[in-house]
This record gives sequence, C-alpha cells and structure tokens, in this order.
Amino acid sequence: MQLSPRDISMKSTKTEFPVLAFVDIETTGGNFERDRITEIGIKTLAHGQETAWESLVDPQAFIPQNIQRLTGITPEMVAGQPPFDELALQIKRELEGKIFVAHNARFDYGFIKASFKRLGMDFRPKVLCTVKLSRLLFPQQARHNLDTIVAAHGLTVSARHRALGDADLLLQFWRVCENTFGQARLLEAVNQLLGSVSLLPNISQSVVDAIPDSPGCYIFYGEHHAPLYIGKSISMRSRVMSHFQSALTVRKEMKLSQQVHHIEWIETGGELSALILEAKLIKERMPSANIKLRRSKDLCAWQLSEEPSGLQRPTLITHKHLQPGFQDNLYGLFPNKKEALGYLAAVAKKYQLCEALMGLEKVEEGKPCFGYQVKQCQGACIGKVSLAVHNLKLQTSLQLYKVPIWPFEGAVAIKDGHSMLVINKWCYLGTANDHDEMEDIARSEDFDFDLDIYKVVKKAMTGSHKSSVLKLANSRRATVPFDAID
Repeated sequence: MQLSPRDISMKSTKTEFPVLAFVDIETTGGNFERDRITEIGIKTLAHGQETAWESLVDPQAFIPQNIQRLTGITPEMVAGQPPFDELALQIKRELEGKIFVAHNARFDYGFIKASFKRLGMDFRPKVLCTVKLSRLLFPQQARHNLDTIVAAHGLTVSARHRALGDADLLLQFWRVCENTFGQARLLEAVNQLLGSVSLLPNISQSVVDAIPDSPGCYIFYGEHHAPLYIGKSISMRSRVMSHFQSALTVRKEMKLSQQVHHIEWIETGGELSALILEAKLIKERMPSANIKLRRSKDLCAWQLSEEPSGLQRPTLITHKHLQPGFQDNLYGLFPNKKEALGYLAAVAKKYQLCEALMGLEKVEEGKPCFGYQVKQCQGACIGKVSLAVHNLKLQTSLQLYKVPIWPFEGAVAIKDGHSMLVINKWCYLGTANDHDEMEDIARSEDFDFDLDIYKVVKKAMTGSHKSSVLKLANSRRATVPFDAID
C-alpha cells in the first residue's frame, strides 16, 4: 500500500528523518526549457517503509537517437502514454511534503519545476542533491557521479538509465550512508546541505522559502537597507540557500550571512537576462561585497596606427574617445591604463616583440632595446627583423583580443526564456515582452556601453543564443558577417 503525505507525520526527533522522495527522470535532452520528460521514477522512504511510483511520459517531442540508445526509451514506448499535464496532479501528490532527493538535483528538479510552471503550478520542495551528499560524507572519493557511487559502494543495478532503476540506486546509497555514519550524523549532513537558515540572526526560513527557484537576481541588504551583495542564478532560492550552507564552513560567507537583514529578488526570463541585470544592478547600487563588476571610469583599448615609416604602433584609446561597436581596429578593452600596459608588455614578451617599437620603452634611434640585450626581442629595433614581419607578428598576437564592430545596421533582439532582450552596438537597450515594445526600445539612441554586459552579450550571440538572435524590421544586415564574430 502506498503511503500518502497525509498519512505521514512530519514531526521528527533528533535522529528521525522527514519523508524522502528519491527521484529520477529520463528526458529528450538536457535543456529543461526546450526538452521534455519521458519517464519519472519515485522511491519514497517514510519511517523505514519504502514505496515506489513510476510512469512513462509522452514528451510530445522528438527523442534523439543517442538518447534512445542511452535510455532504451523509444517513440513507440511513449506513444499512447499520458503527457505530463495529465500526470501533474498525481506527480505533485507523490512529491508533496517530502524532501526531493536526486543525483545532480538541479537537472531533475529543474525539469519537473519547469514542467509544472508551464501548467501554472507552483512547485517548491526542499531539494537534497546526492552528489553534494557524497562529496560531504566521502571526501576521499575522487569522483561522485552515479556510476562511481555504484562501484564504490557495491550497489545493485536493476535498470541503469531508467527512472525507477536509478531512483532505487539513490535509495541504496542512502542506506549505505545510514549504515556507515548513523542517523544522527546523516541528519546533520542533510541539515547542512539543505541550508537551514534558522541559525541566522536576522533572516527567517519563511523569507528564503518565498524566493522563487527561477532565473533572476537576488540582493542582500544590511542594516539601514545598505546593499551588501548582488548575485544571479538560474535557481535563485537554491543559490541563496547555498550562501547560508557555506556560512557553516566558509569564513567569508559566514561574515556576509551575519550582516544580512533583508533579501530582495527580481525574476528574469532566463540566465542571459539575469547576467545582464546583475551587471547593471551592481553598477547602480555599488554593494560592498561586489568588486569585480563595478563600473570602470577609465575604460580603454589599444588601436594600431601606422606611422610614416610603415611601423604599426599600438595607441591607447581612452574612455573619452572610445566607442566600442562603432570603431574598427580595437583590441582588448581594459578597465584602466595599468592593465592595458600590463597586457601589452605580456604580449611583447610572449611573442618576442620589440617593446621600444611598441612604445613601452624609450631608446635612442638605432640602439637595441633592453629586451634584445636579454634575448627577449628578435631585433626589429636594430633592423634584424623587418618592420613588415614585426607588424604581422603584432597583428597576429592581438587578433584574439580584437573588439568586433557591431555586425548589424541597427538593433537586434535575443530571445531569453519568455522575454526579448534588445541589443545595439553591444549595448543593452531594454527587455521587451511584445513586438511593439521591442520595436519601440530598438529606436532608442541611448547607448551605454558596459564592458561586463559586452562580454556577456558577445558570448551569448556567438554561442548559446546564436540561433535566438532576431533581426528587427528596421535593422538590415551589415557587411560584416555575423559568423565572423569570434
């Protein structure tokens, strides 16, 4: 007979655990926004009694061949099975009031939460990751993937890469932990990983429970509402909890946690939006614990200019004359002159270029530079290497750090979750929720270049979000090919 959460008392003694749901899912892929669940298996442990629930799920989506080979789940097997929306209430009953236990829990929890969210259903269990549990209790073990745990502890495999079979492996691992460490030590480990915040003087558990486990930014405030720290995550509540978990062992996190008096959060459409929002909020609110993403007033870059002799010499373009996205022949982007000079000196040393010809050292004309005397320059300063060769080596060494001009005439939009981010000249203009709003934002001429946002946008447009870039109606493709951005 399967136990219902209503039948189980959640009151626990010092060594009595609440109800645990060991969960595993199989899916059509690794992206919980795009891919879908094909199978769910749940093993429940309540006061020593085990029950099981499983179901195949019609993903209503294509199952790639490599996934079919891995799981053995074929389109024929899921055809005619109930889709997630028909199983949702039953699945929620199976998990309600229990600690959600999974291996690499972000994956399983992320998929199930996203599936509930598409149906307008809230799902916020306490989540325990057995990867983290294994790392905590068995630190001498080199790896903590499920296959390693199976081998290390002699677990019995019934159906690897099938949902209920893998859920059973997690239950077996739990039994190993109980037998090895005892219930008291295991409960202590679970409380540490669940990140109980009752130890914090100014924040209640209910405040953390209210934070959505979705993409966005969270803000820690101290006394008098002074911002202490701003962070981002695709799972905000889990990330906030991790700060408090670390406070038990990490001095820096402990000090921060003791100062927190208030927490705010802002949900975003996806991870890209959260990254951009984090960079903007840090510069606007200047939290005391965030240093790296603060605004640089001395942004600069190198630009190659050709002298009458034919020598190409790096010239430092300071923030007053810097227009990234508009200017060609820019290299680097540095927060200050010191870092720009340090970078150029490192390039000269690595490629045995002449620091005198690069403007980093003053020498009399025709005299060798210091680098040549210590065999770090190949002699372009005294004609042993031609200027053409020196120029080519310099261009090659800087190419990796070239700042690409904007490859479109006008703004584009990048789809991120349910939102569209409007970008122009590598600058973030705003977030739109419909087409009219998107076109209105795109007409903005208020370009505010931010180095951190530029890095985020460039990486997204050439990687994870490359296929999500939408050219707007008033934006024609420029002569620079988009694929040329690197």
